[in-house]
Amino acid sequence: MYSIKEEAINVINRLPDNVSIEDIMYKLYALDKVKKGQEDIKNGSYIKADELRKEIETW
Repeated sequence: MYSIKEEAINVINRLPDNVSIEDIMYKLYALDKVKKGQEDIKNGSYIKADELRKEIETW
């Protein structure tokens, strides 16, 4: 298992040399959100798709 620092470095290393700071920040933001989502799923902290559809219908 990689540390978050190692994962961030790996993400940045896969980007092209002419990448903007905004693109780097977005990729790291997306990595963070995916990690948090995976952790939520692991902990059972999510709602099912059908429940979400019903909730959206009330908007």
